[in-house]
Amino acid sequence: MLQLTTQDITLNQSYQSKQDAIRSLASQLANKGLVKEGYVEGMLNREQQNSTFLGSGIAIPHGTTDTRDQVNETGVTVQHFPEGVNWGDGNIAYLAIGIAAKSDEHLGILKQLTKVLSADGVEDKLKQATNAEDIIALLNGDVQFECDFDASLIQLDFPASDMVQMAAVAGGLLKNTGCCEAEYVGDLVTKQPTHVGNGLWVVSSNKSVKRTAMSFVTTANHCEYENLPVKGLVAFAACNNAHQKTLAILNQIIFDGQQAKLLNASVENLIAQFTGEEIATTHSDNAEQSDNNTAVFKIKNAHGLHARPGAMLVAEAKKFDSTIKVSNLDGDGKTVNAKSLMKVIALGVKHGHQLQFTAEGADAEQALAAIGAAIESGLGEA
Repeated sequence: MLQLTTQDITLNQSYQSKQDAIRSLASQLANKGLVKEGYVEGMLNREQQNSTFLGSGIAIPHGTTDTRDQVNETGVTVQHFPEGVNWGDGNIAYLAIGIAAKSDEHLGILKQLTKVLSADGVEDKLKQATNAEDIIALLNGDVQFECDFDASLIQLDFPASDMVQMAAVAGGLLKNTGCCEAEYVGDLVTKQPTHVGNGLWVVSSNKSVKRTAMSFVTTANHCEYENLPVKGLVAFAACNNAHQKTLAILNQIIFDGQQAKLLNASVENLIAQFTGEEIATTHSDNAEQSDNNTAVFKIKNAHGLHARPGAMLVAEAKKFDSTIKVSNLDGDGKTVNAKSLMKVIALGVKHGHQLQFTAEGADAEQALAAIGAAIESGLGEA
C-alpha cells in the first residue's frame, strides 16, 4: 500500500520538458536518500525506451532494471504541475510520481495507482487540486469515483422468506465490506422498497454510510411483499454521487424489461453487467493455446509486468483489430482490456504468473500467437 505524507508532495511546479521534470524528481529521490545520484540516468533512459505516461494526467517516471543497484530504499516522490507538462504524444501530465524500487515492490504501488487513476474525473480533480491533502486523498482512493460492487456484495439464492430478511442480508453485505455501519442496516430494514418489475426490488439509505456501494440479493424461497413477488433486492448505500453510473445501468435494464437478466445471472455475470469486468473461470498450467480464441501464457520477466514490459504487451495487442481481454489467473481473476496499459498493470502480474488471453475477431488467432511470441521473447527485456 502506498503511504504518502504531505512531505512527499511538491506543489505548483512548472517545467519546459518532461526531461527537466524527471531530473527534478530524481534529485528529490536522492535528497531523501532513496537513490544514488546515478539513478537519474536510469530514469531518463527508461523514458527514452517507452513513455511512462499512464493516462488521466499521471506519469510514473522510474529507473531501468540496470539501475536498480542505484536504489537504496523503495519509495516515491510526487510533483504537481497545475499548468501541465508535455509528456509526449499529445499527453499532458499534471502529476508525476517518481518511483525508486529495488525489486518488484513497485508493482504494488503501480497496482494501487492504476486502480485509483483509471476512474473518470481524476484528471480534472488533479488540475483543481490546491493542496497536498487533496492529492493524497486522490492517490489513496479516498475520493470515490465509482460505486463499490464486487463478489463480496452479492448473495444468490439466500433462503429468505420475507422482505425484512432480504434487506437485512443486503445491508449486512454492505456492513461487512466496511461501506457502512450497523445503523445503516437498522435503517434499511425499515425502508419501503420500490418494486421495479418481475420480482426485482430496490431500496436505499444514506445513514452511517462511509463509501457508496451496491449489494444484490436473490432468494431461493417463495417470497412476497405487499402481494407482489420478491425474487431479488438491490440495495444502495450512498454518501456521494458515485452510484449515478451504476444506477443508470440499472435503470436501463429496468426500462428494457430485462430484470430476469439480473435475477438469473451468476456472480461473474452480475459484476460484468455493472462494472464491465469479468472473472476468469478457467485455468491452465501450461502456455499452450487451449482453443482458437483463448490462450494462457506464463510471464518470464524477473520483475513481472512493470511499466515497460506492460507497455510492450499492450502495444502488441493494439496491432490487431480483435477485442482482446486478459486476466491474471494467479491474481484476483478479473478480466480487463488487454489494450489498456492502466488495466494491465493493475493486474499486479509478477514473475511466474499466468495470464489468460481471450480474443474475438477476424485476426484473433494471429493476435494470440503474436502475444505469446512477445511474452516468450521477454517483452523487451532479456
